[in-house]
Amino acid sequence: MTIDARTLLPIAERAVSIASDIIRTKTPGVVTAKGDRDMATEVDYAVEHAVREFLSRETPEIGFLGEEEGVSRMGDGLMWALDPLDGTANFLHGIPLCGVSLGLIDKDMPTLGVIDLPFLDIRYTAAEGAGAQANGSDIRVSDARELETAIVAIGDYAVGTNAHERNRPRLALTQELAARVQRIRMFGSAAIDLAWVADGKIDANIMLTNNPWDTAAGVIIAREAGAAVVDLDGSPHSMSAHATIAASPKLIADLIELITEACKAARHNQRTAE
Repeated sequence: MTIDARTLLPIAERAVSIASDIIRTKTPGVVTAKGDRDMATEVDYAVEHAVREFLSRETPEIGFLGEEEGVSRMGDGLMWALDPLDGTANFLHGIPLCGVSLGLIDKDMPTLGVIDLPFLDIRYTAAEGAGAQANGSDIRVSDARELETAIVAIGDYAVGTNAHERNRPRLALTQELAARVQRIRMFGSAAIDLAWVADGKIDANIMLTNNPWDTAAGVIIAREAGAAVVDLDGSPHSMSAHATIAASPKLIADLIELITEACKAARHNQRTAE
């Protein structure tokens, strides 16, 4: 199934408006443990249910993947990917860095994205070939050229099974970045990380993960704003990539080199520890 993603942007925005209203007006309610230090609130589930039901009526031919309840229907090559409340821990603590992220995946590539940050009153949108916008105005990635002047956001540290091992490269990466970049930031929301690269508020984002609900919307928004978005080895990013690295194009080569060095250091430290 082939479709011009731009024709679906109004539907995606309506879906996200439903989600944003729920996030803005409802309290967290019962918190459900999903694993070690990972949780979902009643709001997470309420948003996912509402958006899934809306999209099943508006686009029954398109599949749907939600973070909380997985795939609820398959489509013919197209799939909505929803993070109903990206930044749940922030939301629970009253930190306004959270929101809803809805992307459209065509086979293995995102072609449309809407990220709404209800407590910051800003919405990011993009469709393939149509550029990226914040509250309707065009946005552009920063022109940063050197790591020494760059603000770089990193994804959360791992929790749960094998968190200690999974955090070795993350900690090594933090150490390498601390020695090279102007500042490191951890916002606790993949959607915000990618949207703020697109908006030029930060110069790069490194996540050593790639869950479609986390990244689909942000990746297309960043790309349409002119960011380079790649996997660990510098190859073009897709939904099957191992990591998500988005940055001003002039920083990508240096970032990949830095990440490679961090991963090598993590492996060396692990062998030494053994």
